[in-house]
Amino acid sequence: MKIVIVGGGAGGISTASNIRKLDEECEIIVLTRDNKIAYSPCAIPYVLSGTIKSFDDIIMRTPEDYKAKGIDIITEVEVTAVDNNAKTVTYVGNSKETKIKYDKLVLATGGKPFIPPMEGADLEGVYQIRNIDDGIRVQEAMKDAKTAIVTGAGLIGIEIAFALMRQGINVTLSEMMPQIVPRSLDKDMSDILVSYLESEGINVVLGKPITKLIGDKKVEKACFDDEEIIDADMVILATGVRAELDLARMAGCEIGRWAILVNDRMETSVDDIYAVGDCVESKDLILGFNTISQLGTTAVRESKTLARTICNKKSKFNPVLNSMVSKVGKLEFGAVGYTTTFAQQNRIRPVVQKVEALTRARYYPNAKPMDIKVICDGNGTIIGCQIIAEERVAERIDTMTLAITEGLTCFDLSNMEFAYAPPVSMVTDPLIIAVEEVSKKFN
Repeated sequence: MKIVIVGGGAGGISTASNIRKLDEECEIIVLTRDNKIAYSPCAIPYVLSGTIKSFDDIIMRTPEDYKAKGIDIITEVEVTAVDNNAKTVTYVGNSKETKIKYDKLVLATGGKPFIPPMEGADLEGVYQIRNIDDGIRVQEAMKDAKTAIVTGAGLIGIEIAFALMRQGINVTLSEMMPQIVPRSLDKDMSDILVSYLESEGINVVLGKPITKLIGDKKVEKACFDDEEIIDADMVILATGVRAELDLARMAGCEIGRWAILVNDRMETSVDDIYAVGDCVESKDLILGFNTISQLGTTAVRESKTLARTICNKKSKFNPVLNSMVSKVGKLEFGAVGYTTTFAQQNRIRPVVQKVEALTRARYYPNAKPMDIKVICDGNGTIIGCQIIAEERVAERIDTMTLAITEGLTCFDLSNMEFAYAPPVSMVTDPLIIAVEEVSKKFN
């Protein structure tokens, strides 16, 4: 069996590795336009900040490593055609066109950066960060930059803004929405993060889109909402990605609202063509509609399901909750499930409680404040949680992910057993405090 995988990101490489674990005989070919593989784009901001020493440190494997496992990775090529009738893929590299046949085709084409409509986006000094090469270009530009604007205040945008600030650059973080991280946090929680970023010296501009970048060949200034003008030696567009769908359309795959439609075995509408990663739609766990989950963790889970599907083993990809966690400076923040705003938009009347607690026993040295927000539906079923603290956020988000997955109510969770020791928690865990408080809003 010959398996061709288009895309060398987390979904593509992980799919190849997982197939090889299950089948030692099949032929696996990965086609990618990148020259580096097997790295986490999430680590790029931490190299820019100097926390991680080098981009080389975030590359886990080389094509030669995979070759030794019987996986042929062809880098720096562009796939130009897919013929699902002839079962062929055509790619171009070194000015040479090659056509190969497949038995099974995996589309892991990922996403392409979204460029908002603004004049001057093609000026020198305007960057997107999609891969390590982009990161290297930004790292080089940082050496001469005194001012920078990062537009798009999602996770990557915030992390890059903080990285540039750590390197002594005067940074403005802009977001056209009235708050940062709007998909994961409610405004009252994101305001905590904004206050921290501003205390560290980052200028945060909310609710004003950049309408124009100004400069003579190279960017010099940014114009916000045709009013405010801010100096910028460099501009980073961290405005998210859109699923790359050209090959899927060419292959005749059914496309949903945002991305490729797949079932819970990662099969597309075309026989022997599968898809994983940022280019597919997922099923939302709470309400069951289609959504997008452009997270590395989602891509890796999908790849495990797909590998089992291709190798004729029992497989099923579970619906998503888009759990996330990040860290900027000393502050960790995480979320899972619905925000209050998103619940209301989907005709759920949320019951919400925000509490303040501590990460350790009150009397134990270095106990840190923790803000927790719990969102329930009208029956008390937990549908969302947001946490901000200086430590121990990830494990509590994971706990709430499990609680939502299992359909627990705030009453269920408030009566559950949690481990305790003064150095790691309060005797009543902050999660328990939060669900106990929200429980009081029900009869």
